[in-house]
Amino acid sequence: MFRGESSSVPVEEGEVYDVTIQDIARQGDGIARIEGFVIFVPGTKAGDEVRIKIERVLPKYGFASLVE
Repeated sequence: MFRGESSSVPVEEGEVYDVTIQDIARQGDGIARIEGFVIFVPGTKAGDEVRIKIERVLPKYGFASLVE
């Protein structure tokens, strides 16, 4: 098993995923999970089924935008 960052992160910047928003963060962003990895999606609410594009990936979580 590689010890690099990419091995523990199941998403890549620029990739598109279909997700369901599961929770709302304190800041009001929607939270989706891909293989347990938390993605913050602004402009969504719990229960939304949306297509997202990963914008930024950090070791513990990522940020995505809505794809129309």
